Amino acid sequence: MFKKHACYLSICLLVAPLVATADALPVQPLLVTTPAPLDLAPVQQALAQLPSVCPGLASQIDAPALARLQAFYQQQGDAPLWADETRRQALQTQLLMLADDGLDPTHYSLPAADATANVLCSDIGSSQHYLQALQDLHYGRLQQSRFEPLWHSQPPTRDPNTEVLALAAVGLQDMAQAFDQARPSADLYRSLRNAYSMVRLQPLPHWDPVGSGPLLRPGMEDPRVPELARRLHSGGYLPVEPKGAGTQYGPELVTAVKAFQLSHSLQSDGVIGAGTVAELNISPAMRREQLRINLERFRWLAQDLEPEGVLVNVAAAQLSVYQSGIPVWQTRLQVGRAERQTPLLKSRITRLTLNPTWTIPPTIMREDKLPAIRLNPEYLRQQNLQVLDAEGNPLAPENIDWARPGNILLRQEAGPRNPLGKIVMRFPNPYSVYLHDTPSQPLFTKGPRAFSSGCVRVEQPLLLRDLLVSPAERARTDELLATGVTHEFRLATPVPVLLGYWTVQVDAQGDLVYAPDIYGRDLVLMKAMGSVL
Repeated sequence: MFKKHACYLSICLLVAPLVATADALPVQPLLVTTPAPLDLAPVQQALAQLPSVCPGLASQIDAPALARLQAFYQQQGDAPLWADETRRQALQTQLLMLADDGLDPTHYSLPAADATANVLCSDIGSSQHYLQALQDLHYGRLQQSRFEPLWHSQPPTRDPNTEVLALAAVGLQDMAQAFDQARPSADLYRSLRNAYSMVRLQPLPHWDPVGSGPLLRPGMEDPRVPELARRLHSGGYLPVEPKGAGTQYGPELVTAVKAFQLSHSLQSDGVIGAGTVAELNISPAMRREQLRINLERFRWLAQDLEPEGVLVNVAAAQLSVYQSGIPVWQTRLQVGRAERQTPLLKSRITRLTLNPTWTIPPTIMREDKLPAIRLNPEYLRQQNLQVLDAEGNPLAPENIDWARPGNILLRQEAGPRNPLGKIVMRFPNPYSVYLHDTPSQPLFTKGPRAFSSGCVRVEQPLLLRDLLVSPAERARTDELLATGVTHEFRLATPVPVLLGYWTVQVDAQGDLVYAPDIYGRDLVLMKAMGSVL
């Protein structure tokens, strides 16, 4: 779990005052020409009067971009920067390589360098595309907050303008180094970029869709078997396409289906249901676009990755623990259903609840528990639920008008039937979600595993606990767990936790592993990125 450290920290410190100066400069409305002070350098005069001096550029540069350009040129002594053809060609080379990052190089096309062009406007246009390319490569072309917002317990303090200007300063001396520093360093990003760079240059394979039908189990007969075999052979899961028109779902094909299911985060049992058919029928073009949009997601997440901590992929229902930037342990999860999605967030695990009680969240109480209580008067007793007032005082269930219960709480005592199991890992967030144990262990063998009401159920929570605490803390929490009594245990060192969402990554063996798009976000992001399927 990587967070790029400030290898260009000294440059950032030098540039920060310039950014502050640029912010202090009056940024004029872009469609209004105002006189510029006569003592300004020509490039600053042109920027101050952009609509009249460079009308073709004015519509492409908003106020923040204008302030960044002013700071950039001030940083470089207000001199034109792109008259050197060697530097310009080095930039052009790096812009073309953005295709391997899933970014469209045509979005950063440099102005034509010809004798008829306004030299100053051409220089400003080149700088604008240079800065924008570094910005998009480092932080993402789209705003994460518009598409997949991620809540932070501590708002980020890094200044994007300062970092982009620092990268830009590096690039004027070594263009390749600047773009490489702008590119996220996390292996999640670099490995997927390598995969995409190869896939995007290859002809798209073709396969026909597999028809829908009843559940297909090993050994059964089904007319779809030949088309299933062709599909798996085209995808590389079946070395040799079976000959003949046999319709028996035999061992060789079952093994190929299990491999496909495993690489698509499905239950690897060889049984073909609607979920497996849906994943089989995603087109090669769509799969290629998945790589592209997940590069954008990793550009977003790169800002929040840390060398130590817990990383959750909600789409794959998988948790990884990182130490020194390396994943050292993984486990399966159960995450929120599509109608009760697990939120994306960055926080810190600060405490453990041992032998927890469960105070039922308002949504679950309103939509699940109250209807059940109204239908079955014995439901409270059967579920070991206690009724409390807003202050936590016990109430007699028979005295409650369950049609209009008012401001009450429902709480389940600690024990083997408690939905939170033996342990909860808590972290500040406004959604009342956390990582926790669960008695619903059989569901971990399923895939996809979107079963919860938003919280994250952990398959091996005590092994996760072991990785979050010191040996002394582990011994003490074991003692407290053995009492069966509820205890709150505060960690001596809070542990970063990041809940993200991505639908493909490269595993340790170098293979692509997909996750079902359980919340239906991929198509939205493809459209926003300008994907053409």
